Amino acid sequence: MERVYIGLGSNLAEPRKQLQAALTAIAELPNSHLAATSSLYASDPLGPPDQPRYVNAVAALDTGLEPLQLLDALQRIEQEQGRVRKAERWGPRTLDLDILLFGSRQLAEERLTVPHYHMHARAFVLYPLAEIACELLLPDGRSLQQLLAECPYAGLERMCD
Repeated sequence: MERVYIGLGSNLAEPRKQLQAALTAIAELPNSHLAATSSLYASDPLGPPDQPRYVNAVAALDTGLEPLQLLDALQRIEQEQGRVRKAERWGPRTLDLDILLFGSRQLAEERLTVPHYHMHARAFVLYPLAEIACELLLPDGRSLQQLLAECPYAGLERMCD
């Protein structure tokens, strides 16, 4: 079993419910155990400004699945929740599930790059991740605390239940 961190985001079709349904589906993945989830956070969109704010979270999953098996399972969950992949990057979506870290692995495959290529600059990833893994070290040796110090909290709001 390896510890995997998954970023979750939604800004369409009742985002809080989208994230809760996704967490339920992730918890049901074979040979896996949902170990922790962060609070929900509201964040400004990265892409076109004429879209609703996002709701984001991070989940810790202990899994025996291989990286591409997990990617396929997460993309299935996205599709089941109405995700339609479009050419436009960072546009509105019902659900986005990203593998942020997969144990201490570093992968650069056509379909999957781990650690996630831009997580170090995304407050909506780092701050929820710090809630559930504050002492985390990335595969390249950088600490999560170092990344947090270099990434402002601006545009992020922790949501109450």
